Amino acid sequence: MAPPTPQLEKVLQQGDIGECCEPYMVMKEVDTAKNKEKLEKLRLAAEQFCTRLGRYRMPFAWTAVHLANIVSSAGQPDRDSDSEGERRPAWSERRRRGPQDRSSGGDDACSFSGFRPATLTVTNFFKQEAERLSEEDLFKFLADMRRPSSLLRRLRPVTAQLKIDISPAPENPHFCLSPELLHIKPYPDPRGRPTKEILEFPAREVYAPHTCYRNLLYVYPLSLNLSSRQGSVRNLAVRLQYMAGEDPGQALPVIFGKSSCSEFTREAFTPVVYHNKSPEFYEEFKLRLPACVTESHHLLFTIYHVSCQPRPGTALETPVGFTWIPLLQHGHLRTGPFCLPVSVDPPPPSYSMLTPDVALPGMRWVDGHKGVFSVELTAVSSVHPQDPHLDRFFTLVHVLEEGTFPFRLKDTVLSEGTVEQELRGSLAALRLAGREPLVAFSHHLLDRLVHLVVRPPIIGGQMVNLGRGAFEAMAHIVSLVHQSLEVVQDSRGHCPLLAAYVHYAFRLPGVEPSLIGGAPPVSVQAVTLSRGSGRPASLYLARSKSISSSNPDLAVVPGSVDDEVSRILASKGVDRSHSWVNSAYAPGGSKAVLRRAPPYCGADPRQLLHEELALQWVVSGSAVREAVLQHAWFFFQLMVKSMALHLLLGQRLDTPRKLRFPGRFLDDIMGIVSSVGLEVITRVYKDAELAERLNASLAFFLSDLLSLVDRGFVFSLVRAHYKQVATRLQSAPNPAALLALRMDFTRILCSHEHYVTLNLPCSPLSPPASPSPSISSTTSQSSTFSSQAPDPKVTSMFELSGPFRQQHFLAGLLLTELALALEPEAEGASLLHKKAISAVHSLLCSHDTDPRYAEPTVKARVAELYLPLLSLARDTLPRLHDFAEGPGQRSRLASMLDSDTDGEGDVGGTINPSVAMAIAGGPLAPPGSRTSISQAAPAVARPGCPLSAESSRTLLVCVLWVLKNAEPALLQRWAADLTLPQLGRLLDLLYLCLAAFEYKGKKAFERINSLTFKKSLDMKARLEEAILGTIGARQEMVRRSRERSPFGTQDNVRWRKSITHWRQTSDRVDKSKDEMEHEALVDGNLATEASLVVLDTLEIIVQTVLLSEVRESVLGAVLKVLLYSLGSAQSALFLQHGLATQRALVSKFPELLFEEDTELCADLCLRLLRHCGSHVSTVRAHASASLYLLMRQNFEIGHNFARVKMQVTMSLSSLVGTTQNFSEEHLRRSLKTILTYAEEDVGLRDSTFAEQVQDLMFNLHMILTDTVKMKEHQEDPEMLIDLMYRIARGYQGSPDLRLTWLQNMAGKHAELGNHAEAAQCMVHAAALVAEYLALLEDSRHLPVGCVSFQNISSNVLEESAISDDILSPDEEGFCSGKYFTELGLVGLLEQAATFFTMGGLYEAVNEVYKNLTPILEAHRDYKKLAAVHGKLQEAFTKIAHQSSGWERVFGTYFRVGFYGARFGDLDEQEFVYKEPSITKLAEISHRLEEFYTERFGEDIVEIIKDSNPVDKSKLDPQKAYIQITYVEPHFDAYELKDRVTYFDRNYGLRTFLFCTPFTPDGRAHGELHEQHKRKTLLSTEHAFPYIKTRIRVCHREETVLTPVEVAIEDMQKKTRELAFATEQDPPDCKMLQMVLQGSVGPTVNQGPLEVAQVFLADIPEDPKLFRHHNKLRLCFKDFCKKCEDALRKNKALVGPDQKEYHRELERHYGRLREALQPLLTQRLPQLLAPAAPGLRNSLNRASFRKAEL
Repeated sequence: MAPPTPQLEKVLQQGDIGECCEPYMVMKEVDTAKNKEKLEKLRLAAEQFCTRLGRYRMPFAWTAVHLANIVSSAGQPDRDSDSEGERRPAWSERRRRGPQDRSSGGDDACSFSGFRPATLTVTNFFKQEAERLSEEDLFKFLADMRRPSSLLRRLRPVTAQLKIDISPAPENPHFCLSPELLHIKPYPDPRGRPTKEILEFPAREVYAPHTCYRNLLYVYPLSLNLSSRQGSVRNLAVRLQYMAGEDPGQALPVIFGKSSCSEFTREAFTPVVYHNKSPEFYEEFKLRLPACVTESHHLLFTIYHVSCQPRPGTALETPVGFTWIPLLQHGHLRTGPFCLPVSVDPPPPSYSMLTPDVALPGMRWVDGHKGVFSVELTAVSSVHPQDPHLDRFFTLVHVLEEGTFPFRLKDTVLSEGTVEQELRGSLAALRLAGREPLVAFSHHLLDRLVHLVVRPPIIGGQMVNLGRGAFEAMAHIVSLVHQSLEVVQDSRGHCPLLAAYVHYAFRLPGVEPSLIGGAPPVSVQAVTLSRGSGRPASLYLARSKSISSSNPDLAVVPGSVDDEVSRILASKGVDRSHSWVNSAYAPGGSKAVLRRAPPYCGADPRQLLHEELALQWVVSGSAVREAVLQHAWFFFQLMVKSMALHLLLGQRLDTPRKLRFPGRFLDDIMGIVSSVGLEVITRVYKDAELAERLNASLAFFLSDLLSLVDRGFVFSLVRAHYKQVATRLQSAPNPAALLALRMDFTRILCSHEHYVTLNLPCSPLSPPASPSPSISSTTSQSSTFSSQAPDPKVTSMFELSGPFRQQHFLAGLLLTELALALEPEAEGASLLHKKAISAVHSLLCSHDTDPRYAEPTVKARVAELYLPLLSLARDTLPRLHDFAEGPGQRSRLASMLDSDTDGEGDVGGTINPSVAMAIAGGPLAPPGSRTSISQAAPAVARPGCPLSAESSRTLLVCVLWVLKNAEPALLQRWAADLTLPQLGRLLDLLYLCLAAFEYKGKKAFERINSLTFKKSLDMKARLEEAILGTIGARQEMVRRSRERSPFGTQDNVRWRKSITHWRQTSDRVDKSKDEMEHEALVDGNLATEASLVVLDTLEIIVQTVLLSEVRESVLGAVLKVLLYSLGSAQSALFLQHGLATQRALVSKFPELLFEEDTELCADLCLRLLRHCGSHVSTVRAHASASLYLLMRQNFEIGHNFARVKMQVTMSLSSLVGTTQNFSEEHLRRSLKTILTYAEEDVGLRDSTFAEQVQDLMFNLHMILTDTVKMKEHQEDPEMLIDLMYRIARGYQGSPDLRLTWLQNMAGKHAELGNHAEAAQCMVHAAALVAEYLALLEDSRHLPVGCVSFQNISSNVLEESAISDDILSPDEEGFCSGKYFTELGLVGLLEQAATFFTMGGLYEAVNEVYKNLTPILEAHRDYKKLAAVHGKLQEAFTKIAHQSSGWERVFGTYFRVGFYGARFGDLDEQEFVYKEPSITKLAEISHRLEEFYTERFGEDIVEIIKDSNPVDKSKLDPQKAYIQITYVEPHFDAYELKDRVTYFDRNYGLRTFLFCTPFTPDGRAHGELHEQHKRKTLLSTEHAFPYIKTRIRVCHREETVLTPVEVAIEDMQKKTRELAFATEQDPPDCKMLQMVLQGSVGPTVNQGPLEVAQVFLADIPEDPKLFRHHNKLRLCFKDFCKKCEDALRKNKALVGPDQKEYHRELERHYGRLREALQPLLTQRLPQLLAPAAPGLRNSLNRASFRKAEL
């Protein structure tokens, strides 16, 4: 950023700069009193100088401000630029750059993002030096400032203070003056303080056309050398004047004044350098050039010597030299550097015609006529091109217009004979012009060229045809402008400047329309393009108003041949702003740029631009043609605008279209279209980008022609183009690229605003169909389904048949393209899919929002244009994205109806359009050939590129639109003609529509937006550009569709173009809450609309198949679709209609539910119950009614609605068990409603129906009560599982429901990660099913009820509680679920095995498969058997690898006791909890404490820290106490024989042990002789793992050990540890040494020695203790032996470095043995004396239960 350098000047005074500055530098303000006299003297001198020399200035001081620093550090409010750091900038190299050094060097990167207003105070100025005043010197100073040198010390500072406010400029500042000092609006008050715009001299070329008048000249005097001039020439001042003639009074006031002076002055002076004969200057003079500069205009420089000292007889100023610059030379402005000679004498008369370089006779010159005065002129002008080629061209054109011959051009004199040659030469030379002036004058240049084409000049009475030259020049200029502005091209490669030219600036020269209807003349205004010339044209066209309809000349009879274009000019109350032949360009239009003049006469011999352009294009040579092709869009637009203006201004809009343009012109057009089409085809592989641009330009051109020319002619052009492409396609290496281009072509063509009319929608092709058919007609139509031959007329409407494509030409093209894109064999398919589908989609969007087609009858006609889309989508079904998740879901219904997914052998069309008729499904097979469902041979579905989710969704939207708007009677007749598989596919399509548009809620919506429906910005921009792009009325249509309110009726929201999923993900980054709400609203509306359309279609299908013999299968499929719609998230509006349809369907066809498959009934019950719990009352009312009628119909069929009763109960159970946000209160209300229905049902008053309903409702209420509890305990998994367990127990007599609840529990366990428990639930479920199957039939391969599962779990036997008298398997509704079959049993067992595997219980997997394999063997299902054995192999391998068991950790157990009334049912209950492995006591303690604190509140829950028995009376009744103890599984000695492996010791656990140490005085630990221990054995009701993770303790047994018994246990434990460490294989030296150290080392307290001394020192007095004494002695003997063994083993293991340590251990052991020797040798007197009767037998089994420690 170049630094501004403020320069200070002062009034001229005597003395050089140094002397004049001295007082300013020496005197300080503090010394004012001291220097009073001096100051007074200086003041008087200053007054004198100001009075005498006030008009002259002298240089004084300068400073520099580094803007880059200011901008980047503009956060601080006040800065001083005095600091040296401020002065070290990267200074720019020059202030004004010549063209030779325009590089990027000066643009130091500078960020304006944090730039805030700042005030800068500059306090240091540097004294100017008389010898170094030029700009070069200044820049040297600035460059020195970069370096931290002594420069600042050398430059002497002048103390002054300059305040500068710097702030970012607002977008549209008020009170702004242009560089010409003109007011720029808004200028609210002429007295306001102005802001001046500074004219920039850009460092690089700027390419922009002149959009406003500017004519400025800048003069820079550089230096003057009068050292050789005799006489007193020292204080030199140069005066500048702009002279209009040679008279001194002709100086014009065009020099801009300095600040605080008048705006314009007649003269200006340079500063004076004292006593310097060759001064240098830094001054810039700015002049306003007159609009018309003539030969006599010149700049006059007068050089004065100024006398500083007043001397008598000496004048103040003496002229000492004169020089001048004539401004025009050969008609062009002179600029650049000049070195002028200076004349001593005043110039003679007529001097201004010559330059001072000419030595005029009798004149004296300084320094012998050498150049001594250097000056530079720079012009910034929109009048003078300053380019020789442009100058020459404009001059020649001017000469021709004026006709003034002969004319002098530079050195040549032009006569009429030579001017043509010159003009042709200058046309050819235009391409050599400089880019900057060429772009700047491009509009004017193009106007002149158009003028030459349209009005050929007449030279010497002869018309000269310059059309070809002008056309070539135009092509080259367009190319050059394009290249210059490549950076700012739009996405279609159009140059905004040229587009703006065609749109705003271009007009037919000299053609001025008559004053239509006496409208007042409108003055012509320059159309400025400065404000966003690149905007889409629609923005401007939209504002246009139609011409008054009062005009009698323009009134046209409605329905005349061409009411389209004529209504543009006389719209009867409807401003449709039709085609772009728009009233904007009509007289009075907002963009009128035409002067009014006599009528335009068609018989004028002059050329018509469009005809001439077409002709020149056709006959152009290859080089020019190439240039034209590169920018064909420009010439196409120019032609179209010319044609439109021709029609408008020649008042030919009423002329029949065929007569508007001559045949030769149409032939030229045909030639152009053909050749451009050929170019597109040939270039698609060489230069794809150009081909794409050409293709779009051609399409827009044809689209525009549709508004102007005979439509049949345009259609023939389109057909010819299609044939061209088709021919090439057969040999094309990559047809996809060509197809994509043709797709774009079709899309653009179809975006015509009268697309619908052009398709002739009201054609005789459609059969007459009554809007509301009578019952009889419905019957007769629907009978077609089975008997009559299909109506060929209807069929051809729904197929892409020949008649259809002939009748609806454009629609046929579009749908043919879509069909080609959807061909399975199509290459590059995904792009083609996207293009083709989005074209149809955007068209439908525009139809939907178009007010012309608002009426339903009209919309139905429009929809008829798209009927083949239904067949297309139906046949594409296998490749659509599957929105309904789940494998193989896509053709769920088609395959249900028929295995033939390919319908009636559709003919696969090739890509050649000649067979496109067969693309969307070939002709229907004759009625006799239809195979019945059973005989149909399965056909393989054609593979193909699957459609993306986005494309599928868009296609489905289009299908729904057609279904919604087409006439129902027509659809019904079509459905009647469909074969069964086709109907199945149609139902599949509807199913998919429901899935695709299901409402996902706001959160999911945001996620879906970003993941599934991403659309690249680029593609969307391109699409929009193509639609919005050129100057055509199609924008009008798109704009209308855009401007509609986003809310309003559902229909509007439903079909909005910017429908939410097509929005950009980039918008999503920071969406406001309102936007998210709005998008969710739109999505919800879309879901509802889609579902309602599907529902209407289902109704049509049901009506169609009423009398068909295959109606059951079709209706089953219909019901499935309906159930799916009721199951997905739906709005209340849809549910009301959906449930009504469901009721109607069930009442008409009850056998669907009650005789067929039970799945549908179960499904329906579940859906209805869910809606019975809805928060919306209307939905509840409808659901209750549906459920009640379902029961009633079931009852009427068999006087018993057991099936529905069973299904409802099961549905409720699974709903309760699986749904979190389930409203129990609302469901109760619905149940009450049903009960009321039953009580008030008069028809069934005498039957048992009401009682049965009451009974059912009671059951449901019970389930709901449990639900409430479950809700309460949602956060407490143990309590929740307990509740589910209790509910399941309640259904012991109802196997279906018990099974449902077991599955619910399994699901909950799996969710919590309790795989073992989930597996147990599945085993129990399997046992339940096995029990039922065993009752039903006796099969050898089936398990014999529960007993078969005993090995898996001993708990399973509880499933055998169902005896024959409770369960009668034949009763309807009992055990009717899908699991109560062999297949169901297999499924349950497989799930159990899977859960066991996940839980690491591989041994149990084997037991499960033992029951499963016989069933598979019986079914000969070897595939599954192989899989089972594979899984078994895996399981056994894992067991073998993890033999020690430590790798699998099965669980940790805790006893938990609850005390306190707050626990309710749990008070004083004890449980054993199974926790995940390696759970610490602190963890479970923290979890339970936290959970119950949250539930009961702070300071209520207390954890009892010990394991002693709890005394309830000592507890605070207000508090809740929890006691948690770690327990270990306990096994008796005989059990351990069977429980060999680690798995055995962790599976099927019922008994747990924990020990509590205590002393008689209440402490936990004490001395050895008083240390007691309490052993507690707990037995649980069921064995772990069970179907829940906590089991109640059912038995408790306590044993107290005396101190000596405690000692015996301790010694036995130590001995076991020693034995284990000694016998370990492989031996572990470290562990052995640790155990030895603990056994023989000298321990301080309670070591083996101390135990012996306490208990064996004295023989006990109490004979009861003799046995214990003796047992302890034996323990010690065993202990000593084990110590010896261990020492021996250690000796063998230790290395030489541990020998000493081993000897130490041996010494310790020796001492221990010596100490123990006397204690172990004592004899007991009554060792074998019998124990006294009645005493406690302390040796009974219970007292010596070994603790597995």
